[in-house]
Amino acid sequence: MITNKEQIVEPQELSQRIGQRIRAERKRLGWTQVELSERTHGVLSQSRIGNYEQGARRPGIEAARLLAETFATVRPEWLLCLDQFPGLLSPSEAELLACFRATDSRGQRRILNVARAVREASSTAEGGFACSTVS
Repeated sequence: MITNKEQIVEPQELSQRIGQRIRAERKRLGWTQVELSERTHGVLSQSRIGNYEQGARRPGIEAARLLAETFATVRPEWLLCLDQFPGLLSPSEAELLACFRATDSRGQRRILNVARAVREASSTAEGGFACSTVS
């Protein structure tokens, strides 16, 4: 059982949430389970993907990484619902991330450009600002 200050998440409920995220991303990309399996070069079978989506099985770290790489739109920690626990992201960071994920690739590039411009302005005004750049 996973706990935090706001809620208790039972293992089966967590498996179902993870499955919902996998299904939602697969459908958002317009892929069938068979197509997703093929895109993993058969490493993840259609049956296994179906089990993940139904919450009957939970992907391990390696499978989550493979799914995230295959989707190319999400991170493994998002698939595994690790973003739902306090302390990982502030409310503002979570909102920014949700907005970023909800937009298309053009919108994501625009959000990144704005963030980089703000970082640069902050760096100049404050005499330095540490922030990694992701291309």
